[in-house]
Amino acid sequence: MRRSNLFSLVSLSIVTILTSCQSASAIKVPFDTGENIKVNGYTLRQAVVLSRHNIRSPLSEPGSILNRLTPHSWYPWSSKAGELSLKGGALETEMGHYFRKWLEDSKLFPLNYHPSGEEVRIYANAKQRTIATANYFSTALLPSADIDVEVKVPYDTMDPVFNPQMTFLSDSYIKAAKDEIFANYGDDIEGLKDEYALLKDVLSFKKSEAYLSGEFTDFRLDDTELEYVMNREPIMSGSLSIGVLASDALVLQHYEEIDNAKSAFGKNLSFKQWQDICRIKDTYMKVNFFSPLVSLMVAHPLLEEIEKELTNDERKFSFLCGHDSNLGTLLTSLDVKEYELVGSVESETPIGSKVVFSTFSNIHDEEFVRADLVYQNVDYLRNVTLLDLDTHPSVTPLYFNGLTMNEDGLYRKDEFVSHLHNSVLEYDRIVERYS
Repeated sequence: MRRSNLFSLVSLSIVTILTSCQSASAIKVPFDTGENIKVNGYTLRQAVVLSRHNIRSPLSEPGSILNRLTPHSWYPWSSKAGELSLKGGALETEMGHYFRKWLEDSKLFPLNYHPSGEEVRIYANAKQRTIATANYFSTALLPSADIDVEVKVPYDTMDPVFNPQMTFLSDSYIKAAKDEIFANYGDDIEGLKDEYALLKDVLSFKKSEAYLSGEFTDFRLDDTELEYVMNREPIMSGSLSIGVLASDALVLQHYEEIDNAKSAFGKNLSFKQWQDICRIKDTYMKVNFFSPLVSLMVAHPLLEEIEKELTNDERKFSFLCGHDSNLGTLLTSLDVKEYELVGSVESETPIGSKVVFSTFSNIHDEEFVRADLVYQNVDYLRNVTLLDLDTHPSVTPLYFNGLTMNEDGLYRKDEFVSHLHNSVLEYDRIVERYS
């Protein structure tokens, strides 16, 4: 798309979305957004960003079971199934604008920066929602520069770097992976009774076509099964695999529809109840992807890519755009410590969120790294809040087991890269151990 046309689309998106937000009833909750990514006494040298795409329409096509789980009509999306919405584009524009202000304030980017050579890289998976997110972000990040979004594979296919697929299998590996998953998350699955009850109430499930026809009559806690096939994502069956469709669609509808009651089919849900709805989706992601044996396999190409970016001396800024599975498996592979997200109904990697690895140097030219999860809280998402250094997205610092921070909360870069490289090497160790 020509940059002039993209500017027009971005402007139209923001004006349209802001007008609709201002004319509807919305929940207003003051959430603490933390601090900007800045460390006194240090100079920012590089930033490597792994982003989840912004708001998309549900992945289910018309006629899928999602539409038979409720008698209600889903939100009339501005995009086809699985594609970035108009609102998602406006929100990502604001994220790009914030990052530009942060990088300029940190003196990594001069005003009206025109990068040369390999200084900036914008790289996306080949899906519409990831390419579009990268385009909106980069247009706001570098509004006067002409920079292309790098896409390596044919459109609407999965780039191996971003594809959470199984690339090694054996009987012993499959058994070990499943044992680990149910040991880690079996209690999470069995603890979804109240969340399923809330989901059924919001959906008016017992009036749905799926229930009345006997196609799907209840959400059980004991029927989750996993299957692994070479060169495919992990495959789940059972109630959780059905529940995630409705949970995901409701949360996306809540982001997109500013009227709180309309977003929940007439129910006025509290913030806590929205978190409960989302817990079904979050549990699905944990079970399918976030156990170490699975994460270290499916994130292996992405770990290599992040290591390459962090050790590229020519690079000032890298932006890689993928999916929630990418962010979650990366952080699991790096053995991230537990963290809590304020103001988000999603507990792990909210829509449009970014894992940011920032390299800083001190007066002795020693290099250090900090990691943060940057995301728009639920109010910012629903209201399309304009972002800058004062009204900024939420910033949650990330910490890792096995690494020691200095007094300023930073990791030595050589030690962090070594930690990252060790996660890369774990793939070969898994293959050797379970061959």
